Amino acid sequence: MENQQSMSVRQDGQTSRRFFLKASAASLMNVAMGSYLSQTRADPRPNTCRFGIVTDPHYTDRTYGTRYCNQSLDKLAECVELMNKQAVDFLVELGDFKDQDDPPEERTTLSYLRAIEAEFKQFNGPIYHVLGNHDMDSISKSQFLTNVENTGIAPELSYYAFDVNGLHFVVLDANYTSAGIDYDHGNFNWTDALIPTIELEWLEQDLALAEGPVIILVHQLLDGTGSHYVSNAADVRRILELSGKVMAVFQGHYHTGSYNEIQGIHYYTLKAMVEGSGARNNAYAIIEVHADRSITVSAYRQAVRREFPARCSIADLNGDCIVDFKDYAILAENWLDKGLVVAPTGRPRR
Repeated sequence: MENQQSMSVRQDGQTSRRFFLKASAASLMNVAMGSYLSQTRADPRPNTCRFGIVTDPHYTDRTYGTRYCNQSLDKLAECVELMNKQAVDFLVELGDFKDQDDPPEERTTLSYLRAIEAEFKQFNGPIYHVLGNHDMDSISKSQFLTNVENTGIAPELSYYAFDVNGLHFVVLDANYTSAGIDYDHGNFNWTDALIPTIELEWLEQDLALAEGPVIILVHQLLDGTGSHYVSNAADVRRILELSGKVMAVFQGHYHTGSYNEIQGIHYYTLKAMVEGSGARNNAYAIIEVHADRSITVSAYRQAVRREFPARCSIADLNGDCIVDFKDYAILAENWLDKGLVVAPTGRPRR
């Protein structure tokens, strides 16, 4: 219990601890509230987003094994119709957008790409593409990229980043051989995927500059080792983890889908659209990022629903995953309870 003396002004003119801390908290509150109100006026939904994902349509006119490539236009049309009704902020496909004939022929491969891109562009909003290995099975990266649209992105870029409502999205390209050579006209083994040094350096710099929470979009998997995984996935994960900003990674490639969590980062692999015949064997999802940084995966058809809990900053003291004046007030009150005194220099002392 504080005595009367501690509640009064000291004889040397210093303000009492409680008065000082309350005044400090009030000042911080005013500053933070002004910033908060300014932000909400400019953007009614800061750090929130709803976006659609789909992966591995493998569109061609043929069927092989369990892959019904010739049904992917109809499946994608269903997906796009729902995304338009839900008015998601953007739609992204996570790779293997098209496939090829057997034997392959460049001209017909490009016709498949243009056909499925036309269906994808029926979405009434921004669209984005992630390169997958089958996207270069009988054409080059350049040919793929010049026949699709990534909204607001230069057409020559195979990896890039964009921002939506204060969230930062990073699209990666792992379609390089272990020698660092671009996939081109089938010059690769699908199990040999790499993110080269120059892209890793770009990723590190991009994350350092990112002002908001980050979501990664990639085709080949980053959360393990094996034939479906990027060969230097551990190096990529290290960069993601050290940034302290990445909430989740959304992947394709592994047709049965999967989920993992490593060092607080969620890795969600969406099931492939191409697997199985008929409308019920479709797969797509809406990802909703909430203000508290929790994430909901709303799944359709064969996709799997998930809830990712909030991952908050250590400075978030009241558990709402937003560092603001409420956290400053808690800090001030606890500082007082611990018996700390603010010295004239501003440094705390006992």
